[in-house]
Amino acid sequence: MSEQPNKEPSGSTPHKPITDELIMKITKEVVIKFIEVGRLSPIKFDETFQDVHRTVSEVARGGAVAKEGA
Repeated sequence: MSEQPNKEPSGSTPHKPITDELIMKITKEVVIKFIEVGRLSPIKFDETFQDVHRTVSEVARGGAVAKEGA
């Protein structure tokens, strides 16, 4: 029986670097979902987009999400 080279365990995928582009794509998808379900109005778009982007960025980079007023 021949040995196989070191592989990732089954079901595991190698980690990709977190890029600004990836964070923007995730933010866009979240904001689109908010619009689709009626949770976001055009009046609050700018504020909500910034909040979502900040949260996604902090989580993606391994930081804790700061709570307002805490």
